[in-house]
Amino acid sequence: MAMLVVVTEAVPPRLRGRLAIWLLEIRAGVYVGDVSRRIREMIWEQINALAEDGNVAMAWASNQESGFEFQTYGANRRAPWDHDGLRLVRFLPIETK
Repeated sequence: MAMLVVVTEAVPPRLRGRLAIWLLEIRAGVYVGDVSRRIREMIWEQINALAEDGNVAMAWASNQESGFEFQTYGANRRAPWDHDGLRLVRFLPIETK
């Protein structure tokens, strides 16, 4: 079991309802819980199936050097970036029209 945090933006209500089955919604769109790897992977499958045009960040405790791992879904200016084996976040440039 490991601590899990899921942050959602602009996702459909049905995904928010699904997340609330396994996790506690402590703020609008912010879910936390202590789940197994199997449940975490199942939650990620639900996110991929139901998030549509929204975006999601999911982080969980691990034995990595940073003490956690994370993955993201959807478009966002903050993008995961691997730097010499360390997972960081970088900002993408603002798109001008």
